[in-house]
Parts: sequence; structure tokens; C-alpha cells
Amino acid sequence: MPVYKESDIQSEKITAGYSRKIFHLDNLMVTVCEFSGGPAAEPDPPHSHIHEQITYVAEGELYFNISGVKHHLTKGDVITIPSGIPHCIQIISNYVRLIDSFSPIRNDFLK
Repeated sequence: MPVYKESDIQSEKITAGYSRKIFHLDNLMVTVCEFSGGPAAEPDPPHSHIHEQITYVAEGELYFNISGVKHHLTKGDVITIPSGIPHCIQIISNYVRLIDSFSPIRNDFLK
């Protein structure tokens, strides 16, 4: 059973101000997403995927839009997104850290 120490984990830079760390088994994926440089003037473009998603807000403050409904989330909040539902975020604090869980795993996130 692998154990990952934060000091040993490399972040993958996705865009300026957005990086993530990925962990997965055969059927479950967890990503640690970090956003900096907020607040953002606009939300990210909405997207959807076949994966079920649960997001835990570890740090920061953001708007999470699901099917056009804006939800204000802060540290400790959790949101669930069923498969195929359009969603996006808009960070409203300088820094946001999200813990995303996906099932099945997001093969598009793997190199």
C-alpha cells in the first residue's frame, strides 16, 4: 500500500496559477488542485465529463457553478457533481486548494 509524503510529491503545472497532484487506484482518483493569483474576474468555462466527482474545499473561497447555479464555497465545504453535469469554478480568494475525487479515474489526466 503506497504512502505519499507531501514533501516528495511533485505538482504538475497545468496553467499559470493552476497546478495539481494526482493519485489513483484502478477505479478511484484523487487530485489536489491549487489555484493562485485570485480573485478571478470571470468563472472558468463550463465543462462536463462521464466521471462522478466530489470536491472538498481545503483552503480558500470560490464560486462553484453547477448547471448554471452558483454556489459560494469556503474551507470545509463539499460539493458533489453527478456524471455529465456542466460545472465550473471561479476563485474569489487569492489562493484555493481543492481535493477532487473521481470515479472512474480520469485517464485524460494521466500522462
